[in-house]
Amino acid sequence: MHVSPLDDAARDAAMQQLPQWTYDADAKGIRRILRFADFAEAFGFMTRVAILAENADHHPEWFNVYNRVEILLTTHDADGLSQRDIDLASKIDVIAA
Repeated sequence: MHVSPLDDAARDAAMQQLPQWTYDADAKGIRRILRFADFAEAFGFMTRVAILAENADHHPEWFNVYNRVEILLTTHDADGLSQRDIDLASKIDVIAA
């Protein structure tokens, strides 16, 4: 399945709906850093996101240290940000709420 990157206008419009995320031009993706009460809470969050990501066949790049989870979403097949990233970010925001 071919996935196209978002153009600048579509990216800017999508980012308006994702205030917790920032666009990273160098990585051609969006980033969010989350903090939790402890490692168990952070790991539980990552587990819930992993299930969503696996079902969507779209996997985040992420990093975890103790209570902090850093997420980067980009679509390598599109060489940049795609609607798949926006959709997954929206679902991550629901889990994080």
